[in-house]
Amino acid sequence: MHTLCNNESNSFTRHSSYYSNRSSALASLRTRSSVRPPIYLSVTKGLVPDTVFAMYLCRGDISKTNCSICVRTATSEIRESCTYQKEALIFYEECMVRYSDNSFFGLLDGPKSNAILYSPDNFSATSRFQQTISGKMDQLIPRAASTTSLPKPYFVQDKQRLTESGSSYTLDSVVQCRPDLDPSNCTICLRLAFQRILDCCSRSRSVHNFRPECLIKYHIKPSPLNVPSHGVIKVNVRLLHELGDYHTDSKDERPHRYFDGTVLSFIDGDTIDGRHD
Repeated sequence: MHTLCNNESNSFTRHSSYYSNRSSALASLRTRSSVRPPIYLSVTKGLVPDTVFAMYLCRGDISKTNCSICVRTATSEIRESCTYQKEALIFYEECMVRYSDNSFFGLLDGPKSNAILYSPDNFSATSRFQQTISGKMDQLIPRAASTTSLPKPYFVQDKQRLTESGSSYTLDSVVQCRPDLDPSNCTICLRLAFQRILDCCSRSRSVHNFRPECLIKYHIKPSPLNVPSHGVIKVNVRLLHELGDYHTDSKDERPHRYFDGTVLSFIDGDTIDGRHD
């Protein structure tokens, strides 16, 4: 979990209209995710200058129950961590929640942030995996940006069996944008997200990059012969953000479940310790 509180945004007090509107907006997200959870929901509460714009986005490959659980947890955490900031964003592996006093719907105007989870189990430098995943994203990004039908717009999930150097493995991929974007902005967001992966960890067998407007996730299973797999691993977490006015709160002692059963025991700073069940 990573929380970004915009310390340069206007602040508010506990007895202000903005406080009431934020509470109402977060409560709406929480309640409606439990009643009939879509993968995306946006709400607007209050009048100018105390209007609150809020939304959640769940990964399209998780269950409705897990989406609701994630949204309920995220809305509570963002309220506690960003007590009096008028703009904030929280990433969990299965969802994100954001609110602001300025409308961000349909825009690529979020903090230039990437919450990246990746496994240190890497392909070798001579592996063709980087070419493979680049080719896969060249296929999936246009598909996601052109998939506008309900119930899961801008969402594509793909599974492909691959063989390399005598080793066979399955590549599971997910690409997704917020449904309020247009196809062009969806494409731009996904391209930026994948470029960050190339810069960061393109040889990792498990990567999950969550941006404010989109996400990319892929995972290799089982581990190929030329990629070491360990019973106890250290899963790296990077929060790459380019705006100095955002405060990062990445403390969480609750377990988080990683892609293939790896349990994240805590998040603190730049690394996560994990173990397999």
